[in-house]
Amino acid sequence: MRLTRREVLRFSGLGALVITFLPRVAFAARNSLQSIRTGVQPGNKTRLVIETALRPSYTLEYSENQMIVNIANMTTDDAVAAKLASDALVKSVNQIQNGDKLTLVVNLKKTIAPLNKNQIMVLEPNGDNDYRLVFDFAAGTLGKASTTQTQLTAITPAKKHVIIIDAGHGGKDPGCIGKGGTREKDVVLATAKKLKNKLDAAGFKTYMTRSNDSYLKLAERAELAEKHKGDLFISLHANANPSRSVKGFSIYTLSEKASDEEAQKLADAENAADKIDVSGFEQFSKDIRVALSSLQQHAVAEMSEEYASSCCQSLKRASVDQQPGPDVRHAPFAVLRSTVPGALIELGHLSNAKEEKLLKSSDHQNKLVNAIVKSIKNYNFEV
Repeated sequence: MRLTRREVLRFSGLGALVITFLPRVAFAARNSLQSIRTGVQPGNKTRLVIETALRPSYTLEYSENQMIVNIANMTTDDAVAAKLASDALVKSVNQIQNGDKLTLVVNLKKTIAPLNKNQIMVLEPNGDNDYRLVFDFAAGTLGKASTTQTQLTAITPAKKHVIIIDAGHGGKDPGCIGKGGTREKDVVLATAKKLKNKLDAAGFKTYMTRSNDSYLKLAERAELAEKHKGDLFISLHANANPSRSVKGFSIYTLSEKASDEEAQKLADAENAADKIDVSGFEQFSKDIRVALSSLQQHAVAEMSEEYASSCCQSLKRASVDQQPGPDVRHAPFAVLRSTVPGALIELGHLSNAKEEKLLKSSDHQNKLVNAIVKSIKNYNFEV
């Protein structure tokens, strides 16, 4: 069963109508790779067939002598080896895990032109075959200008997806303060403004929870994400640690149980900005609250984890130092409690003297922003 992001569930009884919103893919099962094979079609065309257990949701990118297929909600499977025809243009296919996506890097013997829609088919299961994602192509010219344009086409959203940018703390709440006097609220606001400008230029629709030095309760930030029907919620923060040698970014998603003691302490510190009601469903009866909470937690957690994993990889590829530990941590952050998938990104440690200087520098803020923008472009909004 598939639900769109704002699918309405109606619970009626005794004349009362209760409405809430569930994210898409609340019930989407994990897809799996069945086979990869190539053949040669009339006109010396190569046919690439990617067989999957469920209907695939995919995006395409191109680079010189490569076609890159990203399939959502799928993991690598080393047991699936590509069966390649000797006369086909495909010389090898590599599987790479990219967050919750399987990236298939199709290495080509010659360059190809970007594929048109009539060169791509998704075939329904038939006999012994599951779903098949089929690409037909021939050798062609793909210059640098075409490559750039194709990549932009692949990652620019067809509709303006809504990104909520949350600059943590603000006003009477400065957040943590570095030894040099750098305040968290100032660093994250400056970075958030840069992020908004970059995302606006990339074709997204963005809203900031605060655009100045104002104080907002955590519940108000989450409510803004709901109000603007956000597709993704990014909360920016800067960290502090008793050990001044600790440095690096870290990424968190919402969970009722923290992944480790440090994550719980951080959540406690962030949540201390105000006292909010953490359940958010008090206007409904107890039975309905339990049902809605369970459904939302499952869907939002899955989508948030996908984004957070991708963001982590993007920051690491940009050579941003990562705090030792898992790529994605989990804790009960109040600001993430909504039906909008999202992550809390600790950009670095103000308690580390070297990183404090970096975090307040415009160049480093741009480096962080560029990596985050790439992760948002790579996020599959269409699952």
